[in-house]
Amino acid sequence: MPYRVYLPATLSPGEVLPVVYLLHGAGESFRSWSNNTEVAQYALTAKSGGLILVMPDGASSYYMNAVEKPDDKYEDYLVSDLISDVESRFPAAKGRNNRAIVGVSMGGFAAVELALTRPDLFVFAGAISPAVDVPSRRFTLKRAGQWWRFRGVFGAMGSKTRQAADPFILVRSADPLVTPYLYLTAGENEALLDPIRRFAARLGERRFGYELHTAPGGHDWGEWDKQIPGCFDSLQKHLKR
Repeated sequence: MPYRVYLPATLSPGEVLPVVYLLHGAGESFRSWSNNTEVAQYALTAKSGGLILVMPDGASSYYMNAVEKPDDKYEDYLVSDLISDVESRFPAAKGRNNRAIVGVSMGGFAAVELALTRPDLFVFAGAISPAVDVPSRRFTLKRAGQWWRFRGVFGAMGSKTRQAADPFILVRSADPLVTPYLYLTAGENEALLDPIRRFAARLGERRFGYELHTAPGGHDWGEWDKQIPGCFDSLQKHLKR
């Protein structure tokens, strides 16, 4: 599967850099982050201390191993194949403390889900307008096509596979002491604001390390680009350089 990489043009001999994996939203591609935001500056400027940015293609998979399409193993690709390939081909610092993951919408869901289920992989998870409620969304005629796509990824409503991917269920048993730091943002005019706030409340109840920010705006790249600087400021504090 294709992925795009940004890194500084020059590095000192033997220098290795932390890696940030950037996940796009549903129906987009590995080009979406670089085409719609100014995120490249964090790889290219001295202000960031230097980072490698990796933008994989996730189609509309929610970066999950699809229940009803056994060949669609996007989660395996991300956590195994992609990380291994990046660390073998680029000057990437290895280990959890040198990896972060940030996603928008669908990608934000995946960042949260991976933070709760694979805390060994990343030290920081940023979720910008994350679709945290997707596994629990009920069928409606208005969004029938979307609902069937969700079934293909997560399985039938009430199934164990749905529950195993539901952040509202995962947060009950995940260990706050080992879970990556979670950075959540949402536009004040978007439909996902309520479930994001409810999820953040669950994090607070169990004393996870997290922060939640809201800002005027909706569910679009124009809003997300404005939220990226705050996310990367927090990210820099948690990467172990």
